Amino acid sequence: MSETVNTYNPATGEKIDHYHLMSVDDAEQAVTRSQEAYLNWRRTSFATRADLFKNLANIMEERIDDLASLMTREMGKVTAQGKQEVQLCAEICRYTAEHGAEFLEDEHRIFEGGRAIITYQPIGVILGIQPWNFPLYQVIRYSASNIMAGNTTVLKHAKNVFGMAMAIQQMYEDAGFPKNVYQSLLIDGSTASDLIKHKYVRGVTFTGSDEVGKEVAKEAASMSKKTVMELGSNDAFLVLADADIDHAVEMCIQGRVINNGETCVAAKRFVVVDSVYDEFKEKFVAQCSKLKVGDPTNENTDLGPMAREDLRDELHEQVKKSLEAGATLSLGGEVPDTDGYFYPVTVLENVTPGMPAYDDELFGPVASLIRARDDKQAMEVANDSRYGLGGGIFSTDTEKAISLAKDEFDTGMVNINGYSLAQPNLPFGGVKDSGYGREHGGYGIREFVNIKTIMVAESQSESH
Repeated sequence: MSETVNTYNPATGEKIDHYHLMSVDDAEQAVTRSQEAYLNWRRTSFATRADLFKNLANIMEERIDDLASLMTREMGKVTAQGKQEVQLCAEICRYTAEHGAEFLEDEHRIFEGGRAIITYQPIGVILGIQPWNFPLYQVIRYSASNIMAGNTTVLKHAKNVFGMAMAIQQMYEDAGFPKNVYQSLLIDGSTASDLIKHKYVRGVTFTGSDEVGKEVAKEAASMSKKTVMELGSNDAFLVLADADIDHAVEMCIQGRVINNGETCVAAKRFVVVDSVYDEFKEKFVAQCSKLKVGDPTNENTDLGPMAREDLRDELHEQVKKSLEAGATLSLGGEVPDTDGYFYPVTVLENVTPGMPAYDDELFGPVASLIRARDDKQAMEVANDSRYGLGGGIFSTDTEKAISLAKDEFDTGMVNINGYSLAQPNLPFGGVKDSGYGREHGGYGIREFVNIKTIMVAESQSESH
């Protein structure tokens, strides 16, 4: 008898649906089917693949209301943001369709005694292990580039968004992709670990916590299998002495509360130079206090519930530990006595090293305000983290900000005077405990290919 997994609506706590987990044997057979599909898929033309991805983009747009509604029900995303996620995924599919082939074109070089062709060839089945917070985007961003490259993919999605996992497979099949080129496997973490060892799994891409990611990477590395890791972060946004404070406040709040604060590349630590700290704090807290937390289907709602009760409890524990260690509470910090897994917008001050609010990732609507003496110390505080995914700088001297971003910020991405999530044509990924490898912008499509060198000796007739 297979184990049953239930999904719950985080806004009400009510059960939505139930799913049966696949056995290890069934999951292994699915990987074998993926390998069989790969042997044919790898021989299809880029033009054929591109047409199918354009179909997939169109299907997503046709189903945008249903997909956004499913996200809201399964993980509490505000409906308008769910629609933005679907639109982004359609754009990723179109970008992949239009540019995939050019990133994988053969290159020609000459060497003494001959010429060489460098060719980018698919390698086989790629296992994706993805989280719930962007339940469509996380899957599309890795699967589209890999399938366009000629690989096939199997997905282990988070168990609270199994409805979305099923919907994604249906869309791939409805778009005309051959069966088993993309598969959503309803499996748990231990089965996913077993699949890493499967002889047909050639690479693993993981998004999630750094603790689990390191275990996945270790397992794959023990079999010389390549991985891409997109792990947690504690992004610092710097507000320098010459920043436009009103604009900085607006963008910093957007960067903190988007997706109910449950974003790896969210703004989390706000490092503000002493001369403008009080003004920034006053305006930041005032604006945060106006945000509406509530029903994610209501168009006036700014933040919905957190995705699961255990995640809300864990966040509240991090807030309490930070307060016990000397942080002060400027807003929020109390679990509301209501149905659903809601948490208020919370602002912590006097945040210092050794507190969860300084050292760890707070995955929810909690902002950490940190005062810095000057621009130099602000940059030092920003880099004083084991993470390195994204970050931001607010300054009216854009050239200075670019120089700091380029030469000093130890992260994979930096926002200047704004806040932006992923873009289809820009690389996405981090350094340090935030992982390695890149997705999007042509970089993702080369992560799981064989960069093959073919050396052609100059024939005697050619050399005369």
